[in-house]
Amino acid sequence: MTDEPEAPGAPAANGEQVSERRHEPAFNLPGGLVVILAVLVVIHAARTYLLPTLIDNELVFNFAFLPARYDHPLAEQSLAWLWSPVTYSFLHGSWEHLIFNGFWMVAFGAPVVRRIGMARLAVFWCLSAAAAVALHLALHWGEMTVVVGASGVVSGLMGAAARFAFSPSGRISRQFAHLNRRLTVVEALSNRSVLVFAGIWFLTNFMIGLGVFAFGGAGAIAWEAHIGGFLFGFLLFDLFDPRK
Repeated sequence: MTDEPEAPGAPAANGEQVSERRHEPAFNLPGGLVVILAVLVVIHAARTYLLPTLIDNELVFNFAFLPARYDHPLAEQSLAWLWSPVTYSFLHGSWEHLIFNGFWMVAFGAPVVRRIGMARLAVFWCLSAAAAVALHLALHWGEMTVVVGASGVVSGLMGAAARFAFSPSGRISRQFAHLNRRLTVVEALSNRSVLVFAGIWFLTNFMIGLGVFAFGGAGAIAWEAHIGGFLFGFLLFDLFDPRK
């Protein structure tokens, strides 16, 4: 934390000038992002402490993403196939799952929100969530597996941030990363900091897929959805970014 220059205050009664020193807040998140995190917490708390198990199971069945839905005629089932590619991102399997996603959402979501605003973020959230499970669906067609969590969206935010958050020195400024120039895809792939970041990220997810990092079992983590979300954010961020 660094101090900003002193700003003059109102004159005191004795005619002297009162100076105030302003400080950068230690915890400063966009309001919209705080609302999203609060909604995720409220949803999971309600499922954990208020809803009976049978009702919660019904909720998960209707709002989580299931690849098996798309192996059956859509006309013979409810419309869950239509909204579940987005609604699954608001459900989480445990508090640890939610906290983990929330941590990375704070880290990478804040600069993206500051840059594109909440209206664009809403569209980005829906499309990145759908893109994430689209890749998962392609590799797990017809399987009766349940996918929940905002990990695909968080991965999309990471991919988007990789297009602008790194300064020429490779560092990320917590408060001012959103003001950087957006790199083209070619420029980003030529940036050492971006390559190191993306390389570590992809390596970690591939190791999860191979079972090296099996948090609750490799099958418990939809790592393919992470990759789908990251590629969406990285390759298509131009469509959401108003800055030249």
